[in-house]
Amino acid sequence: MENTVSVITGSELVSDITSKELKILIQFYKAFNQCDMNLMQLVWFNSKESSMNNPLGGIMRDWDEIRSVYNRIFTGEATVYVEFFDFTLHVTENMFFATGRERGYVEMGNERIDLAIRTSRIFIKCHNEWKQIQHHGSIDNPNLLKKYQQAILK
Repeated sequence: MENTVSVITGSELVSDITSKELKILIQFYKAFNQCDMNLMQLVWFNSKESSMNNPLGGIMRDWDEIRSVYNRIFTGEATVYVEFFDFTLHVTENMFFATGRERGYVEMGNERIDLAIRTSRIFIKCHNEWKQIQHHGSIDNPNLLKKYQQAILK
């Protein structure tokens, strides 16, 4: 699928986007970067079938466990911002996945940690709407991973 944007921050005007796949990705990053749990819940498939493998929570299964990780990020002392880039979309009739990179930062007080994350997200069609059912994120640099976990998990 041809991308019409090269970086997703969540601040894009979705009215300018025709791709439903790009629209739901934009909604995810808007929810994340604005710490909007209501929007995040609308993006995710709220089911025991959902799963997330990320540097903060390990393997989380079930929307309630996944929500707890986002709650920790959204209500913690650190500010986290990420954007999605260098990505590709792979679409079928009832499922698509996006794979690429995230860059951004964690700020806590006067300290700023620049992030570099490999990311994939899987969405399924539910009642003719895309819902995220799986996310996997990895930080390759062990020192960066440790700093990120310490900033968020305090």
